[in-house]
Amino acid sequence: MEIIQTDIKDVFIIEPRVFKDARGYFFESFSQREFDEKVTPILGHNIRFVQDNESMSSYGVMRGLHFQRPPYTQSKLVRCVRGAVLDVAVDIRKGSPTYGKHVAVELTEENHRQFFVPRGFAHGFAVLSETAVFQYKCDEFYHPEADGGISIKDNSLGIDWRIPMDKALLSEKDTKHAMLATFDSPFDINIPLY
Repeated sequence: MEIIQTDIKDVFIIEPRVFKDARGYFFESFSQREFDEKVTPILGHNIRFVQDNESMSSYGVMRGLHFQRPPYTQSKLVRCVRGAVLDVAVDIRKGSPTYGKHVAVELTEENHRQFFVPRGFAHGFAVLSETAVFQYKCDEFYHPEADGGISIKDNSLGIDWRIPMDKALLSEKDTKHAMLATFDSPFDINIPLY
């Protein structure tokens, strides 16, 4: 696998080695050994995933921008196995030089890319294809009492979701998240999350 650094430290794209022939293709979608060898030196600590999730959504569905509050913070390794999504991570760590900045990457069934979103970031995606199946690995179990979010509609974030807002489909919960300007982040760059 190849690690592609982004403009924000510890947020990166993973491109697996894909072997194609007349029958189709094969790749390792996850190897803990290879992840440890290549990612641990970047992060300075190990990641152990404990839960896998999958969602199916139609065009225009936007999910996010979600996170879990301490002590149940989560890192995620995400990928799109059918269709295409625009996936986004927003830095919400107080005191971070990249606070409020984001990284966006298109994940598709053709490019097989994966996106690593560390703790201290809000995460969301928009479905660009007719339907999309989205999978993500989490290094902490889901704790509904720790749910948090910032508004996916916050223009101050400067995210081009590539979906017209009049075509966007959001859950009721996702329409109620605070804008970044009024958001009191539970994360601080000076307090380790691991």
